[in-house]
Amino acid sequence: MQINLTELTQLGPIFRELFKGFHISRRDPELYSQLSNQQDQYRTLFRSLGFELVCDTRGFYYFVPEQIGAQVNKTAQRLALFTFILVEHLADQGRDPLAVLDGGSIGRDELPPLLEKYRDLFLQAEVTTQEELEEKVMRRLTQLGFAAEDNGVYRFLPPIHRFLDVCLSVQQDRDLAASMHAADLAFVAPALAEEEEEPIVSLEEPHAAPAPGAIAPVEEDESEADALARAIAEEQADMEAQA
Repeated sequence: MQINLTELTQLGPIFRELFKGFHISRRDPELYSQLSNQQDQYRTLFRSLGFELVCDTRGFYYFVPEQIGAQVNKTAQRLALFTFILVEHLADQGRDPLAVLDGGSIGRDELPPLLEKYRDLFLQAEVTTQEELEEKVMRRLTQLGFAAEDNGVYRFLPPIHRFLDVCLSVQQDRDLAASMHAADLAFVAPALAEEEEEPIVSLEEPHAAPAPGAIAPVEEDESEADALARAIAEEQADMEAQA
């Protein structure tokens, strides 16, 4: 494909923002319009430079990094965990999580009770105070284009769907695992034989290795918080690998 650089009038600003990990959406009308109008040229040019430009149909662009550093991956897991916590918190309050995360907002005053309610999970993300929550989570959400902040109100932007997709997938896996576990509990064990009878031979089959793609069972000594963090990390890795 022939690339006409004179038509790529916003090449510099677009590349700088995408390279930083920022997500360009309709909130950035000039850059978004340029990408939309010259999408093929930008994708071809960036690919030749070693960058993969992704256009999400929900209205945002971002780079898929070739290699994900430890700090970047840590940030992604932390933001995904926060999104999951927020989804559960909103649902507990009777609020529609999708309505809030799809263009809605939360206030800064909602952060302290959220931190207190899910302190064990935040601890795994190395977030223990409201200052750390604002610095490590909310500030990063705004820096990377997932949210915008105005006078203590955080409004979520379309790119937050990247983490919302992960959370919904994790929730579906948890629901499926719970239903499978409930089915196991419903199994009626045979009655014990009288003492004078022969010992009963166990009817349980030996535990086989899980089939490829099967959901890994949660270890009995693994806390729900550990299981959630592990599941989100696995889903985030899958999302990055498939992007």
